[in-house]
Amino acid sequence: MPSVLVIDDDRSVLHVFKQVFKESDVHLLTAPAAAEGLALFQKRHPDVVILDIMLPDQSGLETIEAISAADPKVPVILITSGGSSDTAIEAMKRGAFDFLLKPLDFVKVRALVDQAIQIRHCMSVPVRVPEAAETEGDVSDVFVGRCPAMQEVYKAIGRVAPHNVTVLIRGESGTGKELVARAIYHHSDRAASRFLAINIAAVPETLLESELFGHEKGSFTGADTKRIGRFEQCSGGTLFLDEIGDMTALVQSKLLRLLQEQRFERVGGGETIETDVRVLAATNRDLEKMVADGDFRADLYYRLNGYTIKLPPLSDRGDDVLMLLEHFLAKSSRDLGKDVQGISPDALELLLKYPWPGNVRELQSVVKQALLHATGQVLVPEFLPEEVRRGRRIMVPGGGPRAGGLKQLEHFIDDSLETGSDDLYANSLAQLEKYLFTRVLSHTGGNQSQAAKMLGITRGSLRNKIRLLKISIDQVVSVDDEEEPEHAPVGSNGEE
Repeated sequence: MPSVLVIDDDRSVLHVFKQVFKESDVHLLTAPAAAEGLALFQKRHPDVVILDIMLPDQSGLETIEAISAADPKVPVILITSGGSSDTAIEAMKRGAFDFLLKPLDFVKVRALVDQAIQIRHCMSVPVRVPEAAETEGDVSDVFVGRCPAMQEVYKAIGRVAPHNVTVLIRGESGTGKELVARAIYHHSDRAASRFLAINIAAVPETLLESELFGHEKGSFTGADTKRIGRFEQCSGGTLFLDEIGDMTALVQSKLLRLLQEQRFERVGGGETIETDVRVLAATNRDLEKMVADGDFRADLYYRLNGYTIKLPPLSDRGDDVLMLLEHFLAKSSRDLGKDVQGISPDALELLLKYPWPGNVRELQSVVKQALLHATGQVLVPEFLPEEVRRGRRIMVPGGGPRAGGLKQLEHFIDDSLETGSDDLYANSLAQLEKYLFTRVLSHTGGNQSQAAKMLGITRGSLRNKIRLLKISIDQVVSVDDEEEPEHAPVGSNGEE
């Protein structure tokens, strides 16, 4: 269970934190002063620290220095009043993960804590390859697989990890690109410094530049304080940029300069800031095609492509599927407190026949779903998700039905009529919109710029629709057997 230490002399704040995390899987520790907080920190080794900048016995700057000296990898989130933002900025420069202004938005607090816990896991839990010796109680993450293609991946990690070069990690959605990035970090000479990961596609276009490079106070509407960006915050460490193909032209330009000179300016600022960051990038998009279409800078592509590691899709990994099933069955059984010992032969046959278009991530999800439905010690077909039992799922670029989409809409309308829906018009329009957008994205091979042009809308509007309609690029969808193409196309664009 992850633990969070809150150091704040305001009892009402401590009380609210206790209520926020009361029903969660996070263990909360609290302290009203720096001395007590540091004593708890040394004794309990929390995963995240939330620190008030104004404490009765010691300043926040002194406290964060003591915390960083004891454990430089622990994320520290600062709480500050509006009048002490300069102090918070100075603390950010000294290694704080982020800062929040009072009064606190506890929805944002919870999201930031979850992000910090994940970052802490990435920095603290090593990544092993299968050849490493198994040890009792080992808490490291592990690559599972011995197929020739994965052996080449392990060799590539070993070759490039010690060298301070940019690495481009390529592969379909769900193949494990972040795990490769973490393995490079843990085996590099920067392992004692920070590792931060950012999913470019998950950050709104208008905020991405600020997230990466920071901004000055007043540089745009809502910029009430100065912000330290991830490149400045991660100096000396490693920054993993996932979904690099979703970067805007402006941010591409600034990233190119940073890779060339290790210098940048904050948004709205004129001061040149020097940093020392190793960049690891990942994508499942066709960057070469994007360069040819003018959607990605050629010079940035060549900078990022200093060394390339290609992850194979699970469908090309042969007997690795069986190894992964055994691994995730054991792991998920422990995590969920289930006493499942094995998989029945008929269920195993279905699992081995299934094409796994969502790759390793989908396999892990299927095993967990099956365990949640399981009764007894053996997984049988009835516990597997319907799509695995049917075995009729294909990958579609753009996240929508290649065939059968209109039939699915017809079924939706028929079902709604039978159940007496009172919002059929709006829901049907949403379904039709989703079908239209996914069909156009499928036609353009996932190229959002081309899709936006065909639809007659801006790329920003298209991205908003993708999020609103919950379209997942490279989404897995069901089709009827007679409509399934002989060779289902594999998307080149999507979520890692």
